[in-house]
Amino acid sequence: MGKPLAGIRVLDLTRVLAGPFCTMQLADMGAEVIKIERPGTGDDSRYFGPWKNGESSYYILVNRGKKDITLNFREPQAMELFNGLVSQADVVVENFKPGVTKKLGLDYETLKKHNPSLVYASISGCGQYGPYSARPGYDIVAQAMGGLMSITGYPDEPPARAGSSIADISAGLYAATAIAAALYRRERTGEGDYIDVSLLDSIFAFCETNIVRYTIGGVVPQRVGSRHPLSAPFDIYRASDGYVVIAVANEVLMERLFQLIGKPELHKDPRFETDAKRSIHDKELKVILEEWLQAYTVAEAVDLLLTKAIPASPVLSIPEICQDPQIAARHMLVDVQQPKAGRVQITGTPMKFASSADDDFSPAPQMGQDNYEVFGRLCHCSKEAVDEMTAKGIL
Repeated sequence: MGKPLAGIRVLDLTRVLAGPFCTMQLADMGAEVIKIERPGTGDDSRYFGPWKNGESSYYILVNRGKKDITLNFREPQAMELFNGLVSQADVVVENFKPGVTKKLGLDYETLKKHNPSLVYASISGCGQYGPYSARPGYDIVAQAMGGLMSITGYPDEPPARAGSSIADISAGLYAATAIAAALYRRERTGEGDYIDVSLLDSIFAFCETNIVRYTIGGVVPQRVGSRHPLSAPFDIYRASDGYVVIAVANEVLMERLFQLIGKPELHKDPRFETDAKRSIHDKELKVILEEWLQAYTVAEAVDLLLTKAIPASPVLSIPEICQDPQIAARHMLVDVQQPKAGRVQITGTPMKFASSADDDFSPAPQMGQDNYEVFGRLCHCSKEAVDEMTAKGIL
């Protein structure tokens, strides 16, 4: 059986991370994703390191499985070609600053005249409307504006950015989900749709219970380090040779943990008898747990905790998790053969479908590598015509 989005054609006008991460997922699910770049310049991420044989690993990661063509949208003939592609496409994804697509004639209202059933997704910093819509969008800005940075880090230190670009990633995830939903709706109604996803909205949604703690509970969430603001023990704890994560959020698990550390009576201690009370007395509980942990290495402590089915883990480094057998078993590191870089390892997809292999990835494309194939197949251009347009700067 084919992948879920086999037969879907996506025109990808995105660059850097949020947009390419969205279209990468569509490609992972089987869509034909045609990345469209400006001739000679291309995606900004082509110039981001680290490098291998002149190829950007950043670009390789989020553009795997795509085809690549070049178009100079300032040329009328390029617009004619693009409109021809739109008439045969299912999806267009872009992450220009709001207003740019309209100036170029690439906006949804214009393109749906060529294809009324088109699904069109825009990804931007703050969205297509609202008082901040014209602001440029960057991950760190969204993390700051969206509230996440105010609750990330330790109370006696400045606010911190999360260790990965989760504003970009969350926006890419929401956009891909919305596109899949719009395609499903189109199957039933025949109608296309316009999707507006912003980094700010996405990171705000990712603040989850912190929002309702304020809107419903009247609490202003603060930075609490690695611990959970509502549950305890739910934190990082020091063992004899490193750190262990322990996560307990119900009384059955708490009873097991107190028995394991040889202090079953603590479950009747007024400070620790409920999750809410343990959260209030988290510092005292942490002292007790770390006293117990000092007799064990990280590996020993995690093994003991897991034998009692208490959620626990070592704090793995990136090299350690890359070598972990679970990651290997789940094909979360995959090999691709790049034209210049050669064999490289990149992250696999978390989406595992029983109907299709999850580790079959083609490389990220070279700029314009599919000009002959795509323009020949979809626009009926001869090789000579493609060469002529390339020479004129149209492609």
